[in-house]
Amino acid sequence: MKNKSTEEAASLNRRSFLTRATLVGGAALLPFAGLARAGQDWGKDDDRKDCDRNKSGLAEGDRDIIIAAEIAEALAVTTYSNIINTSPFFKSLPGDDQGYLAAALQEEMSHYLLEESVTGQPTPYTKFYYPAGMFSDPQTTLDILVTLEDAFIAAYLVGVRNFSTSDLRVTAARIMGIESDHRSLARVIAGDLNLSTVTGAQGVAEDVDPPNDNGYERTLKWTSISQAVAALTPFVDVKAAGSAGFDTSVSFDFVPFTPTLPILWVISFPLEVEPREPLAPIAVATVTAYG
Repeated sequence: MKNKSTEEAASLNRRSFLTRATLVGGAALLPFAGLARAGQDWGKDDDRKDCDRNKSGLAEGDRDIIIAAEIAEALAVTTYSNIINTSPFFKSLPGDDQGYLAAALQEEMSHYLLEESVTGQPTPYTKFYYPAGMFSDPQTTLDILVTLEDAFIAAYLVGVRNFSTSDLRVTAARIMGIESDHRSLARVIAGDLNLSTVTGAQGVAEDVDPPNDNGYERTLKWTSISQAVAALTPFVDVKAAGSAGFDTSVSFDFVPFTPTLPILWVISFPLEVEPREPLAPIAVATVTAYG
């Protein structure tokens, strides 16, 4: 939910945006201290039998990664919902572009509810900050959207690398594939808005043609979830947001809802499959994976 309008796009050095985020220390990162342990205490064995697991079957590092993913998905839901509901350029987009964004919103919400159902707790952050011009200026909006999708892809690849079970690693890979779709579709939309380049997480302006410009997904050289946490911190912490040059005079609320997916197969671990009717709304908080 938008608290006040922003009309001018502030100059933001996107080349140094994520680098500066990693340098925000002290109090800004304290809320994430528990999450930062993930990725630092992992062994190399698959399906580790010797790690401590809670009643849900999660190792401590698994839980840390999934909570970080919840924060990312809540941020994604907030981003897509505000593009759809508040961006002046949304209604001028071609119908298929509007459909891309609407579908992405549903998918991100379903990811969030899946992760919340696994951890048993909601995201610890429900208010988010962005650079000035976000949602009103097309270039700022698409740059940040692609930056976020780059970060989400890299974060889920950390899960593929570090989760303690093959089921969790496969689920992370499946969600990462959807985030990759979102990145490409955001670049399609940038072209339809007559933008020639988009600047993502690597801080380099890249031509929007072709939209699917990756031969392989980019890891951003992240091997620990603490690196994803550092990148997300300016979006959730007002002090870190100010240090990153974001507009701290306005915050945007995460508003959860029950998503509707076009076709849904509900999967319970390990591999129990139940088909659902197409286009049927479903409360997904009780499921553990999708297929």
